[in-house]
Amino acid sequence: MLASEGDMDQASGLRRMVAPGPVRAIAVTGGKGGVGKTNVSVNLGVALCEMGHRVMLLDADLGLANIDVVLGLHPEFDISHVLRGERSLEEVVIEGASGLKVVPGASGIQALSEMGPREHTGLIRAFSDMAADIDTLIVDTAAGISDTVLSFSRASHEIIVVVCDEPASITDAYAIIKLLNRDYGHYRFRILANMVRSAQEGRDLYNKMCRVTDRYLDVMLSFMGALPMDESLRKAVRVQRPVVQAFPRSRVAQGFRNLARKVESWPQPKGASGQVQFFVERLIQFSSEYGEVAP
Repeated sequence: MLASEGDMDQASGLRRMVAPGPVRAIAVTGGKGGVGKTNVSVNLGVALCEMGHRVMLLDADLGLANIDVVLGLHPEFDISHVLRGERSLEEVVIEGASGLKVVPGASGIQALSEMGPREHTGLIRAFSDMAADIDTLIVDTAAGISDTVLSFSRASHEIIVVVCDEPASITDAYAIIKLLNRDYGHYRFRILANMVRSAQEGRDLYNKMCRVTDRYLDVMLSFMGALPMDESLRKAVRVQRPVVQAFPRSRVAQGFRNLARKVESWPQPKGASGQVQFFVERLIQFSSEYGEVAP
């Protein structure tokens, strides 16, 4: 008798619990605000959890943290308490929809480049202690192209660039790709077309990005997919629930599940690079570099 899809998903999830593998770090960025990075981060994370993955979502917008608002959560503590050594990461993490682990951000937190050795050690230890509990770390970066955004992006294994079909979004997406490529040697980016009116519009937007980068940069773009403009997403935001749960049959919810299946098929990080402390160490290293050149 053939196993059902639910049975296979459950078996897959049990295998991950018994034999935890490497942790894949994914940065979700885009440059311009308002392109939907947070909704992408949240719903992609929940969709992966529904497939049996153990996902942690880090709110890395250190100026305007809002993942807890989108999910209707009320955290007592946030990442700043971990950095100051007042709380462990386990005490700060709150559980969202489908078991998604959320590390709340903190508005007005000191720049990563200003952290001292004590905070660096505490941050590495905090994430290392949680390493066995996750297989995917999604980092929701801030808007713009700040040093912090660049640090989180460079430290991640994968960079998802969210772009909408409007000039400012395309320009900003190109700017962050250019900066990460020319100044820091990153060459692979996954392009996600968001809020498009059709699948073809999403593909056209990706092709538009490729024409510009092929001409001026040495990068490899890959088309992650397209998410439709869907009123269900607005409704879900209003009730502070991920759309994949609030409106599971909607077009955009199905789009997020398709994206999650693609993420699952990406190559796994190998060796030391697959350890979560490797991500944190790289994050600290890159943040320190920015701190050294700051005026």
